[in-house]
Amino acid sequence: MADQHYLVGLDLVGRTVVVVGGGSVAQRRVPRLLAAGARIRLVSPEATAAVEGMADQLDWRRRRYAEGDLDDAWYALAATDDPDVNAAVVDEAQRRRIFCVRADDGDLGSAVTPAVGEHEGLTVGVLSGGEPRRSAAVRTALVEALHSGTIADSAEPAAPGVALVGGGPGDPGLITVRGRRLLSRADVVVTDRLAPQRLLEELPSHVEVIDASKIPYGRAMHQDRINATLIEHARAGKFVVRLKGGDPFVFGRGFEELIACAEAGLPVTVVPGVTSAFAAPAVADVPVSHRGVAHEIVVVSGHVAPDDPASLVDWPALARLRGTLVLMMGVAKVGAFAEILVEHGRPADTPVAVIQDGTLRGQRTVRSTLAEVADAVLREQVRPPAVIVIGAVVALAGLHGVASPPPG
Repeated sequence: MADQHYLVGLDLVGRTVVVVGGGSVAQRRVPRLLAAGARIRLVSPEATAAVEGMADQLDWRRRRYAEGDLDDAWYALAATDDPDVNAAVVDEAQRRRIFCVRADDGDLGSAVTPAVGEHEGLTVGVLSGGEPRRSAAVRTALVEALHSGTIADSAEPAAPGVALVGGGPGDPGLITVRGRRLLSRADVVVTDRLAPQRLLEELPSHVEVIDASKIPYGRAMHQDRINATLIEHARAGKFVVRLKGGDPFVFGRGFEELIACAEAGLPVTVVPGVTSAFAAPAVADVPVSHRGVAHEIVVVSGHVAPDDPASLVDWPALARLRGTLVLMMGVAKVGAFAEILVEHGRPADTPVAVIQDGTLRGQRTVRSTLAEVADAVLREQVRPPAVIVIGAVVALAGLHGVASPPPG
């Protein structure tokens, strides 16, 4: 066996690859082979559920390996739990001059599989001469560095345009890797107070940061002005990131910004984010759904009162539901929401959790019921941003000593 392997990319489109064995190795390798366009012949009497789920994309011979199974193959993987079978596959491949990976003992095959990662059209492969854990660690570090922008994947600056990036619920570790990468390439960042502020500290000094915060019942940059700011800077040849809290399209007015940019003829990239509607309850040990407890989750905006003519919510219908109600932007009017839900049939003793500053260091949870939540919010001086969860799932919190780690 050579001391060093020759790393090469194989064009497998339309070419037969034989995978012998349907276990965990096949489960890891088959999806990437399919993505490469290979025609896969699987030889195994049984397979994991995940591999079986791909059966319609495979030529599956549901039996043990037999001589001749490598007919017409360009590449092969010996991945059974029987060393004798794997040796026989490698032997046939050797005689047929087919490169073959032996999963149980890489030194005995004629090829090895590198630790592989992907990033925006790049494929990163790492070999370490028989130390697979080292290969995997280096691969992961490289891909994370590419995602975060620590390693540039292009010598060219980002093209002018706008990216609407969901920053997640507040903890900087909960932004998506794509969102963080685009943020690292920005010339201008238009942000708000619910976006992960600590990420702004990582921006290079040349990046212009524009505060577009909207403070409840306080000062705010008008939405039309935000739209105009995005357009103005993108037309000036800048790559503009609109960094928003949560997900841009979950009560974030992100689609309004997309429409404005599109009408201005600007390219727009949308990067979804982790919405606080689900993240805040999760870190407070409140599952918004649970088998046998809640089969529905309804997320509602509470920025207007139930009796406001501008309200689009059918509150009596919500009161008749038995599942989970997640109320956003509802702290100031929580009493009115609780009152109309009880009035139309929701039990007054329905558990309620109010999670303030979810995922941040100041996170805290106030537990109550529909009948008493308004008084509890006032007594505990709960302030926005807070997520209100209404339903039987709230009573599940704390079972079996489960506790989320403190926010980072």
